Amino acid sequence: MNSKKILSQYIQNYIDLNEDEANQFVSCFEEIKVKKRQFIVQPNFIAHHVHFVVKGAFRSYVVTEEGNEHTTSFAIENWWITDYNSFIYQQPATSFVIALEDSVILRVHYEKQKELKQANHKFETFFRIIAERGLAFFQRRITNNLTLSAERRYDQFMSKYSHIAQRLPQYALASFLGMTPEFLSKIRNNKIQKKS
Repeated sequence: MNSKKILSQYIQNYIDLNEDEANQFVSCFEEIKVKKRQFIVQPNFIAHHVHFVVKGAFRSYVVTEEGNEHTTSFAIENWWITDYNSFIYQQPATSFVIALEDSVILRVHYEKQKELKQANHKFETFFRIIAERGLAFFQRRITNNLTLSAERRYDQFMSKYSHIAQRLPQYALASFLGMTPEFLSKIRNNKIQKKS
């Protein structure tokens, strides 16, 4: 199945589009093949696109003044990723977005997205739903990081996303969960010992 067909089917999970509307929507997206370790967003450059992952995996992260990396999000198939602050306000990005695997994405330019929203209220509804879901996810993540123990954060991630955990480098998952890779190893080893 081609990339735009995948996107077209994905959209129908949220809004009803006829064939012409679906074609109009997906025609604004450009397919890009991305190699493992290739950046699609970098600090100090404006994120002009938001990316829909057709195939592959991505990691978004920021780097502190001391050089420490903090993973802010991941994206796999049927997820969206960019530096949203940069994209929405069209100002320089503060995060990196890097491919963890050879990947295929569909990207839409800021101006094209604006045109889509103006062209059809259904398109605007779709982008609003995606934004709302993203906002809710980030709020849950912040709340969990503030209120749950490291082990509980790991358990919760594995209960929802175990299918992607093996695709993520341990250092990236540890950083996302707010712990060191060594501490993540310790949690995993303890769980293996409890099972045996």
